[in-house]
Amino acid sequence: MPARDGYDRVMNLVIEIVGWAGAALVLAGYGLLSAHKLNSRSVTFQMLNVAGSIGLAINAVWNGAIPSAALNLIWMVIGAHAIWRNSRSAQAA
Repeated sequence: MPARDGYDRVMNLVIEIVGWAGAALVLAGYGLLSAHKLNSRSVTFQMLNVAGSIGLAINAVWNGAIPSAALNLIWMVIGAHAIWRNSRSAQAA
């Protein structure tokens, strides 16, 4: 089944790229926070974490790494909650 082999190779490559992009986003957020270029309450920092954790979770699910997928989905929920909470605080001010 050559067509399936080609599809699997392409999907594996795409999922690998998604995972590495997710890792880069999480690391960028952490690096910028550590360098005092971002505030932990900033939408940018939280969006880097949410987007990065989604990429890492997709990669983990594809590769069967369920504990890593669960961790990243929880990380995403925490980041999304922080964005929601911070937007509500800004609206109230």
